Formats: sequence, C-alpha cells, structure tokens
Amino acid sequence: MLVVENLFVKYGAITALKNVSCRVEQGEIVALIGANGAGKTTILNAISGIVPVHAGSISYLGETITGLPPHAIVRRGISQVPEGRRVFANMSVLENLEMGAYTRDDTAAVRTEIDQVFQRFPRLMERKKQLARTLSGGEQQMLALGRALMSRPRLMLLDEPSMGLAPMLVEQIFGIITEINAAGTTIMLVEQNANMALAIAHRAYVLETGEVVLQGTASDLASDPDVRRAYLGE
Repeated sequence: MLVVENLFVKYGAITALKNVSCRVEQGEIVALIGANGAGKTTILNAISGIVPVHAGSISYLGETITGLPPHAIVRRGISQVPEGRRVFANMSVLENLEMGAYTRDDTAAVRTEIDQVFQRFPRLMERKKQLARTLSGGEQQMLALGRALMSRPRLMLLDEPSMGLAPMLVEQIFGIITEINAAGTTIMLVEQNANMALAIAHRAYVLETGEVVLQGTASDLASDPDVRRAYLGE
C-alpha cells in the first residue's frame, strides 16, 4: 500500500532522515519505535506532505505522492492524527468532525459517518456541542481519531496516541486503534510506549538518529534482547 524508498529529509543543516526505506501492506498495523528525535514523526510528516523531501520517494497504491500538498494526500486516502491531538480548540466537537470531512462534498454520507463516529465514541456524542478545549486528554484523542476517520482514510498515520494519557485510557485507545484496523483501515503507528505498540502491530521498524536499524515482525522485535533492553525497559 505504502512504499518509502531511500528517504532523506533535512531541517536546514540537520539531516533528520537518512536513507530511510519502509513499507506498509494493506490491512497491517506497522509501528515505528525509537527514542525521541529518532525521526519517527518526520517520516509521518513526509508521507503527509507536511515537510519537504530532500531525496527519495514515497508511493501510495502504486502512485508517487512525493511533493504533493497535504490536502491532495488526504484526498487520496491518507489521514494523520498528529502528536498532541491538535484539535481545533475553539470549535465544538461536532465542528471538529465536520472539519475532518472538509475534502468531501457528499453531505448526506458525511452526516451518516458523523453518527458512526458518535456510535464508536459515545462520550463525544454526549459532548458534541462542547468546545474541544474543554475535553479531557482522552476525549481529545478520541476526537482526533474521529476527525481523521471523517476523511474516509484507507491509511491512517497515528503519532503518539498514548501521550499524556492515564494507563487505563491508553489501553482503551489502543483497543480502539485495533478496532479501526479490524474494520479495514491500514495503520502506521508512531508510539513511545513500545510495549503497547508491539503488542498490537503486525510489523515494526526501529529508528535511531534518522536511520532504520532494525525491522521485522512485531513479535520478533518484542523478543529481541537489544530491543527489550533499549525500548521495553528491561
């Protein structure tokens, strides 16, 4: 579904990604793990068109998308849930969901899918007229997921969905991610909580200082002594 080949991204004189290659097959959850500053978010932002690519290529469903603007990438079926949720703070829950569908003009279907988001996240239904900034962290994460679903993504990019959440909420959010995947959405997941990421992923890549240093099935990486020592707290 997604193929990233020999990707280089620079921020001024700093090379954030060095010759990174990875792929995502349809129906998978693929995790990117690594320390802060390893380049995980930069990969997602490059795929989304948020940061320019210095060299290399990104293809999605056989089409090169390198250099396309973010709105064109959303229209092709890729949506991103950014780190820190980034909900529209002074808009209501309902308005945030409507913004998620801004590339669409099928109004009746949008209304149906807003109802489906409310079925998946009953707490958002209860708060649909509340301003997003008044929601708890967990509710904001649910809203960010719901907003991303409103663009009908075939591939969802999730950036640190557990950040700042209580352990019980982390389990709930990861359960929801698994449900979204089971319903047919392919997922690329960046997550500091490597234990949780590897527990739900099919495959994973380990990044260090902008380079892929390990890749394999999630179960193989979860049992790798170096990965366990470096990222799983053992």
